[in-house]
Amino acid sequence: MSSQVLIRESVLEGVVVLRLNRPEVLNALNLELRRALAQVFTDLDRDDTVKAIVLAGSAKAFCAGADLNEYVDANPMEIVARQMGGLWSAISSCAKPVVVALRGFALGGGLELAMHGDIIVCSELAKMGQPEVQIGLMPGGGATQRLTRAVGKFKAMKWLLTGALFSASEAFEMGLVSEVVPDEEVDARALVLAKQLAKGPQQAIRSIKQSVLQSMSVPLEQGLEFERKSFQLLFATADKTEGIRARLEKRDAKFD
Repeated sequence: MSSQVLIRESVLEGVVVLRLNRPEVLNALNLELRRALAQVFTDLDRDDTVKAIVLAGSAKAFCAGADLNEYVDANPMEIVARQMGGLWSAISSCAKPVVVALRGFALGGGLELAMHGDIIVCSELAKMGQPEVQIGLMPGGGATQRLTRAVGKFKAMKWLLTGALFSASEAFEMGLVSEVVPDEEVDARALVLAKQLAKGPQQAIRSIKQSVLQSMSVPLEQGLEFERKSFQLLFATADKTEGIRARLEKRDAKFD
């Protein structure tokens, strides 16, 4: 990408790696980077050759949060004009599975960005938190909702109200990250998972992601109905027939 605040690394087997690239500020999110993320996620969602996405930062930081230089003198109308909801929704609405490779710090908007992923591979050395309250603010990228859904009210309240940081092991115990691995193995492990997803039955994977996300915003019965209909529709796919035949014939399935 021309700006280079976000580097797109194309990988074979249907996987694209997106790497935040503002190392001088620990990959802090400025408007340029936020807009680049929104645009590339929109583009990748439309690209049928892309099956899975890895979102990564650097060894020191996945993302240290918002770039406070763009916030210190901002007034409410200026914040409204930035249309941040649309920039976040471009990521959250992506139907492709997103694997986050989280190393170093993931703070504030950086942790919110990670929570937009579907699988989080976390370094054992990582430090996370929502420290917005310590500067007189609150999360604005979804943490009061996503963190609470991930770890429950009382744990979320502790971290949100105090702004304290927590470790990788604490994040795993709370259910906030999928795996904790040695720091030097994070990117490689995320790529392995993304390639595995890229080889899988794409309509089934997409339907599972949609159903899980649906469960976060609708009552149980409505979510169950969405799941049932999605399950039924998968019987129209060639992947269903290939997957079942492969299992019965004791061979590896070859999905399109």
